Amino acid sequence: MSRAQDANRSFFPFGNPFRMISPRGTKMTSELLSILQAFEVTLEERLKKLIPESKDEILSLSWMNLAMQALSESYNDIKNLIAELDLPVNDWDEKWIDVYFDISVKLLDLCIAFSSELSRMSQGHLLLQCALHNLGSSSSEQYHRACSSLDGWKQHIGSGNPRIEKCGSILDGLLGSLDLPKVKKSAKGKVLMQAMYGVKVLTVFVCSVFAAAFSGSTKNVMHLDVADLYSWSGTFKRLQNLVNEEIRVRFSSGRFTILNELESVDSAVKELYPIIQRVVDPVEMESLSNVVEELGKSTEKLSQGLDLLTKEVDSFFQVVLNGRDALLSSLRSGAIVIHNNMGGNRNAQIVN
Repeated sequence: MSRAQDANRSFFPFGNPFRMISPRGTKMTSELLSILQAFEVTLEERLKKLIPESKDEILSLSWMNLAMQALSESYNDIKNLIAELDLPVNDWDEKWIDVYFDISVKLLDLCIAFSSELSRMSQGHLLLQCALHNLGSSSSEQYHRACSSLDGWKQHIGSGNPRIEKCGSILDGLLGSLDLPKVKKSAKGKVLMQAMYGVKVLTVFVCSVFAAAFSGSTKNVMHLDVADLYSWSGTFKRLQNLVNEEIRVRFSSGRFTILNELESVDSAVKELYPIIQRVVDPVEMESLSNVVEELGKSTEKLSQGLDLLTKEVDSFFQVVLNGRDALLSSLRSGAIVIHNNMGGNRNAQIVN
């Protein structure tokens, strides 16, 4: 699929595979329907929490933190759903297992890429701190050093990250792995697959937003076409349209970055340059003091936001890894043959 033409690319380029698992054939009991409905109500509530009151809240580190929390909670819900359905792994179709492992390894790769970018941005904090230290004096030489540090910060933030550049192909692979096989003779399996579909839609949406924000490009923005038959589809479409439109607006405006906290720091930096160059009287000194104070606040907010989001990404990484390990353990104890492409590193961790 051409990257130049995929700004509105569909979630399912070959149609929605989940039309095959709608409740036909094997009939769901009222109890199973109740379990599924409760799961989807919870999923919709999480989607609603991601719809901000103001567009200004979109693409902030705090919003991204909330989105990553929603992913972790949703994957834990899937684990609880499997237990509630009393659907042991040895009752799973082997194709379900293949798909699960394929998707999980792609999610781990995305987490590693996101963690790498958050770490890279955090490394720029030292340059900002150095600039703030030098701006605390009244020496022209110190001001020059401050400008040098701020220039270094902008160059560092603006440089590329090879791991983020690979996110597009990982997301495409994630989409390709969602063409699930038909669920046969298992009402519980249909409940599980429909629940997993909702979580996967949330996952691809959130990861595509992260990839777009970190890459500085709209090429990773995806339009996921969800059928109206799902109770949560209306809420999801509202969220997706709001976020994707704001991403495109910010990119088209030529901003240095679309992330709120980074933009706040950059705005203070831009305001500082002309003031530093003409500081000769008390009025200018007062202006400098005010802007330096604002830069300090923005720097601290950025640092705290990066720390919190890094922890949340790592938490999601562990949720996915633990789920993968648990399934591997169940397969081994059940003496089910695991295909070679299911293998994984039990001791994996995010490496920046």
